[in-house]
Amino acid sequence: MLEFLKAPVLTFQEFVQLSARASRGIVRKPYYWDDVFTQMDLIGVGSLPVVILTGFFSGAVMALQMSRALQTYGATSQVGMIVAITLVREMGPVLTALMVAGRNSSGMASELGSMKVTEQIDAMRALGTDPVMKLVKPRLIATAVVLPLLTVLADFVGLVGGYIVACVMLPLTTGAQYWNTAWRALGYDDIGQGLLKPFIFAIVLSLVGCFYGMRTTGGTQGVGRATTQAVVVASVWVVVLTFIIGRIFVSM
Repeated sequence: MLEFLKAPVLTFQEFVQLSARASRGIVRKPYYWDDVFTQMDLIGVGSLPVVILTGFFSGAVMALQMSRALQTYGATSQVGMIVAITLVREMGPVLTALMVAGRNSSGMASELGSMKVTEQIDAMRALGTDPVMKLVKPRLIATAVVLPLLTVLADFVGLVGGYIVACVMLPLTTGAQYWNTAWRALGYDDIGQGLLKPFIFAIVLSLVGCFYGMRTTGGTQGVGRATTQAVVVASVWVVVLTFIIGRIFVSM
């Protein structure tokens, strides 16, 4: 039993140590701004197509699926409220984070894993460069900046998708009423929750991707395993943190 628990406990300990080093490094020089902007371009601009598509069809599907229930109760005028609250609180942050986990956490793990198995990280240490400062910190900063922006974009595009379904395809309500109910439904706690979640997700996604990349062993097969582990663990953490953060906001 103890041997069974030993590996996950040691893995978690290593993850906490890497997270602490990366967090401390944020307020320390050097900053490697070129690497930060490069990662922001890769994570942000590179993720735009999938985030826009996911956000748009999420809002459209929500409006489509709610149409029958709302018609039954004569509440079709509230479709904007339902789409807005669901997107901003939950679906927007979660789906955007899952898309970034699948695209960028895996990319970080495979890139750093390839560097690890080809001994580039060891060479970096030999030259006096801290791999955490050079490789992990820029990805952490870039993800923390970009993911909330991507989430805001996904929320807006999702509202547009819901508008097209609710007001054009299925004329459940007028455009003015849709946007008015959507805007009035959102409170400061909804917006705060919708911005806090992607920020926390960003920290977890970047650290998980870098962690599994930095501990890769076993050549090219090890890189594949690290990539798979990074995506799975990051996705699970997104779902778990969604519940935890939501529970905290509900109890406030």
